[in-house]
Formats: sequence, C-alpha cells, structure tokens
Amino acid sequence: MEKITYPLLCYQIGPDAVLGILIGTDYQTIEKDIPSLKNVLSNHLQQKYKKQNDYWRINIKEPRLKLLDISIRPTYRTHNSSFPSTNVLKIKIPCVYGETHQGSYECELPLFQRYFVFQEEKQLHSLATYIVTNLLNRETPEKLHRYMSYQKPSLETIQLKVNSKRTFQNVNWQQERTQTLKVLPTLADQFPYAKSIQRNISSFPDVAWELETEVENVIQKLIHQSANVLIVGKNSVGKSAVLKQAFKRLANQVRKNQLDYTFWNMMSQRITASAKYLGEWQEKCETLIQELKEVNGILWIQDVIQLIKTGGQGAEDSVAAFLLPFLQQGQLQMVGEVTPTELDSLRRLLPGFTDLFQIISIQELSEEKIQTILRKFADFSESSLKIKIDQAALNLSYRLLLRYYPYESFPGKAIKFLGACISNAQVNEVRTISKEQVVESFIAQTGLPSLFLKDDILLDQEALALHFSKKIVGQPVVIKTLTNVVKIFKAGLNNPYKPIQTLLFTGPTGVGKTASASALADYFFGKGPRKSPLIRIDMSEFQHPSMIYRFIGSNKEVGKLVQAVREKPFSVLLLDEAEKADPSIFDALLSVLDEGMLTDAYGRVTNFRNTIIILTTNLGASNQQSIGFGETESSDKKYRSAIEKFFRPEFINRIDGIVYFNSLDKAAIQQITKKELEALNFREGFVKRGIQLHFDTSLIDFIANIGFDERYGARPLQRAVEAQVINPMANWLLQHPTVLHSHLKLSYRAGLIVEKR
Repeated sequence: MEKITYPLLCYQIGPDAVLGILIGTDYQTIEKDIPSLKNVLSNHLQQKYKKQNDYWRINIKEPRLKLLDISIRPTYRTHNSSFPSTNVLKIKIPCVYGETHQGSYECELPLFQRYFVFQEEKQLHSLATYIVTNLLNRETPEKLHRYMSYQKPSLETIQLKVNSKRTFQNVNWQQERTQTLKVLPTLADQFPYAKSIQRNISSFPDVAWELETEVENVIQKLIHQSANVLIVGKNSVGKSAVLKQAFKRLANQVRKNQLDYTFWNMMSQRITASAKYLGEWQEKCETLIQELKEVNGILWIQDVIQLIKTGGQGAEDSVAAFLLPFLQQGQLQMVGEVTPTELDSLRRLLPGFTDLFQIISIQELSEEKIQTILRKFADFSESSLKIKIDQAALNLSYRLLLRYYPYESFPGKAIKFLGACISNAQVNEVRTISKEQVVESFIAQTGLPSLFLKDDILLDQEALALHFSKKIVGQPVVIKTLTNVVKIFKAGLNNPYKPIQTLLFTGPTGVGKTASASALADYFFGKGPRKSPLIRIDMSEFQHPSMIYRFIGSNKEVGKLVQAVREKPFSVLLLDEAEKADPSIFDALLSVLDEGMLTDAYGRVTNFRNTIIILTTNLGASNQQSIGFGETESSDKKYRSAIEKFFRPEFINRIDGIVYFNSLDKAAIQQITKKELEALNFREGFVKRGIQLHFDTSLIDFIANIGFDERYGARPLQRAVEAQVINPMANWLLQHPTVLHSHLKLSYRAGLIVEKR
C-alpha cells in the first residue's frame, strides 16, 4: 500500500470550531477540533477512492507553512471610479510550499485557491509577496478585513492509503465538477476541445510558431499573476494561435498535476442570444460568473469588442459594463483579443475597462520569421497530410498575399490561404501544390485574372481594347481611360494604400456609364466562380441625413455599403446617381477615398483597397444638347463646372479622374441595338429549341428609332425589344411548336416578320 500525504491548513475560528482547508482539493469543513477535522476529511477521501476509484493528486512531497506579512491599502470602488483608503492594513497570508516530485518547487495559496511553481527556494518570498499583493489589490475592503480576522493557522497532514499497483479507471475530477453546471456549458465551450470537435474545426495544428515568448508571457500572467490578459495585434498576426497554445500547455499541466483550473471559450453574442425578457442576460452573467468560480474557470472571449456592443443601447449599459465590477473585485478572470483600433475604441467608450487587463502586444513578424513559419507549415502538410507544397508555391503565395491583402497580417493570412489550397488538393486528389495551383486558388478567391498574378504574362493591349470596345459603344475616351486603369494596375504602380482607382462618370443618362462599370468589373474580378463582381448602390435611397446610418452602419447594424464590400472585397463599387445622396454621405466617404479604409465607432475596419470605386452623376447634363441622332458637341467645361459647384473641393481632390461620356451618334445607337438583339439568342426558350435568330437591317433601324429617347437615352431600348420582338416571337413559337433547330430571319415591315432561312 502507498500513502498519499495531504497538507491540511487549520484555523481556530471559535471555541469549538476549527476550519480545515485540504490543500490540493476543493474540500473545506468545520469541526469541533483538529482530530475530528482530520478524521472527517480522511474518511471522505477514503470513500471517494473506494467508490470512484479516484483520488486527488498532490504534487508537494514535504509541505511547509510560511506566513507572509502583506501591507495593503483598501480601495473602495463604484461603477465609474475608485477611492483608495488612507489606512494601510497588515494582513498575514499563509503559503504552503515544498519541493515537487519533478525537482522544482510549488507554492499553494489556500485562501485564493491559486498556486505557482518556482525553481529555487530562495525565490519563494519575493514571488509570493508579488502575487499575493496583486490578488489582494483586487479584493473588496470587506474581504480584506475578513482575512485580518483569521487567527494564526497551523499545518497538519492527513494520509490516504492507496494501492499503487491497482488498475482502476481514472475519473476526471474536473469532469465530475462540471457535470453540475447549468449555464456555463450552454454559453461557453471548455477548452481544449474534444478531439472529435477539433477535427471538425480544422485539420491544421494549433501552434504559435515563432511566438513562443508571447505564449510564455500569457501563461505567466494568467496563472502566476492571476491577471486578466488582453492580446493586442493586427488582424491575422497570431493572437488566437498564441492563446490556443497557451491554454493547451496549461491544460496539459492541469491534467498531469491535477491542478485546479478549467478554461472556457465563448463568443460575446451567446450571452444575449437566447434572452427573452428584461434582465435575463444579466441573470445569466451572474450565474456564469458563479459557475466559473466553482470550477476555477478562466474565460476566453475571442471578440472582446462585441462585449461593449452587446446588451443595452450604449456602452454604459452593455455586457462589458455589467462585467466591470466583477473584474474589479477579482470575481472573474478573463482573457481576450483585440486589434489596436478596437483597443482605442474600448478605452474611449468605456474608460476603466481595459485598465483591468494586462496588455500583451503582438507585433508583425519579420519576413525571415514568416518564411520560417511557411516552411514549417509545408513540412507539417507533407508529413501529416501527405501533400507537398513546392518552395516556388510558397514564394508566390507570399508575394501575392503581400500585394493583394496588405490589410491583413502574416502568418494568419498565409496559413488561411495555404489551408484552402490544401483543401482543394485533397478534393482533387492532388499530392503536390505548385505555382499553378496557387494561381488557380487565388483566382477562385479573388476573381483576378492570371494576367495580374503572373509577371511572365504580358499585357495584350489589342485584346484589352477589344474587350472594352465590345461592351462600350460610342465612347472612345472612356475606353482609353479604363484601359489605362488596367495598365497601371498590371505594372503595379497603383497606390496600395488607397482603392485601386476612384472615378467619377459624368454625362447624359443612357449613354453607357453603368455598362462601362460592369465591363471594368468583369475584366478585373470576373474570372473566379463568384457572384457578379459589380456592387451597385442606388444613392437616391440616401437623400435624408439620417440615411447615413443605413449606408455605412450604426452602433449595432451593419450598413449597406459595409456589408456589400465585406462580402465582396475584390469588386467594382458603383455608387449610382451620387448627386442625389445627402452631403453627409460624401463626408463619410472621404476616408474611404483617401485611405481605402472605413473604421466604425467600435474599431472595426472595412477595407476598400481591393475595390475600384465609380460614382456616376448627371450633373451638367441639363445644359447639354439632348441626346439623339446626329453628332453633339461635348462640353467638358460645363460638366466640370456643375460638379465643382455641387461637390466640396476636398471630395473632388480625392477622385483620381473625372470621365466624361458623350452623347451617342446614329452609328453608336444602331450598334447598341444590334448588340441587344443578338443577346436574345442566349435566352432559354431559343436555346432549348435550338433556334438561332438573325436580324435584318430594317428591324435594327426600327428598334433604334423607337428605343432611344432624347431625354432617357438608351434606357427605353430594352422595353422596345420586349414589346416589338419578344412578345410577337412568343406568339409565333406557340403557333409553330414543331419549329426546332432552325435559323430564323427577323425583319420589320408594319410589324415583325419571321422567316425560315
């Protein structure tokens, strides 16, 4: 039989009352004297061993007692401020310490249910004093005076006899405690996750390569200093990886040494998601905090910024504000992650909240360290997933991500992109990821053509001009402007810290402004299997000043602009009829046009640097000759004058170019008409019947005459096609159901004429 020795800290709290705290366990009890105390606890341990085949592990071989004399100044706290007392309290705090089975030293702090490990015995006093002082600074004055009332304790021991050779099923003591929880498991997930859950989350390792120092720093502050911790860094810099690695190491220590800690991961929205009545989420928070105390849990909030958005109407009645006093009093230990802009927002919106956290900043890694991480990831992929990543593919991935995702940081964006490449390789049963696979994945993700991704592909200027001339009719100056945009981007000379290009399209209605934006979107971002890369927002919907919140978003709601760009970060953003929007809208767009970024009140950043922004306007068109057959003289000065009168100079200065659209002549009108008619061949009814349409010049001339209006330009054209061609053709096909796989010639003589060819 083996004897397990447990330290027992005893307090005489009354004439016939002794409080016993069994070190290394959750057990505390009060009996009339020390022998009774030892007998009760010993019997309880023995029964647990017999019934559950389990016992508490204790890591200290020969426990000793040390009393610390701590001087502390109580602080009285309210919701918004704190008031230090003028009196200094002298408090004696017991420490139980000793050498461990691993050769190091361990110190237990029974009053706080905390412990720490150190290497040399001479370090005990300074470390214990520092940690206990921090813990006491978080206590209420009432709790401090309660500590002062304790008498000098004594250290006893009790023993448990176990059979060291006995085979038994080890019951997890943490699992036993968490089975009684009600609210905590519904709001948070215990971390590390179960293996089955982990496989569903990701097949890649949760490691923090090249960030080991930050991992150790988190462990030190969380466990040895019992502090709240906030990880601060840019997007994808490795904040989550550091926390995952830190919690995994701590969890290993907990399992190995049967330490009294649990770790819980939670998203902020879960607190209020299921609340149905007033005050329900506050009750849940209180129960959550109580249950965390029961299992000595550390709460990991991934989206700390959401705490200040969730709950009430503002920061002062948010979840963050509700948790503030619990953090101040040390009743809740929390760790989270934010970006630098989100940290600034937290400090501004809820002063004092971030002061309760110790900040750990994670800086962007050097190129050398990033390359090391990419090689380690490639080694993992080859050894564990049996998929090799060529060095050339790694180099190309780094270059493309550096240029096209400047607003995200390494290594996160590289791991995410290469992970997508590996997933595609697994689906397609490919064992090697080459440069070609990297380009294919990047095209699928962004819609960018290989022309922009491969330096060895030269720009075919004739093919470029042909692409736009097929889609844009009668606007040679516009075509030249758009081809220049492509050339600048291909050469890599565009400003990477602004939108790719910002253009203002001006001219009469119905001359091709929207069609030109669509052609540019198709050329730049139309190569991937994505939805249309054109985002069109009708600015006439935002004529009232209050509409700015619907446009860019309010405290909790995401605006139409922000939502669209977050869904399609690689796109052409068309702000149609811009002059109809309220002037406050243009003020909100200044930072977008200038820096390519839009930051809301909570520090959330929406990136516009991979978009082409096009505004359209009819300003000045009323002073021009009406559109129609025949040449019209374009007067850019009149357009420019109208634009400068309407828009503020600082807005115009942020526009890269004003593109003037001319009125359409007769040849252009007929060309557009022919194009619209030829597009009918792709309609489902003709395709499934195998019918090919051909159009006589008489029909083209007729549709051109009735489909163009001097006031509305080409816009009535589609209505004319529907009325004069589609409606008669529908009747004709119903009368001739046997006509299949045929060529039909359509002409016009006092009505539509259909002939077989």
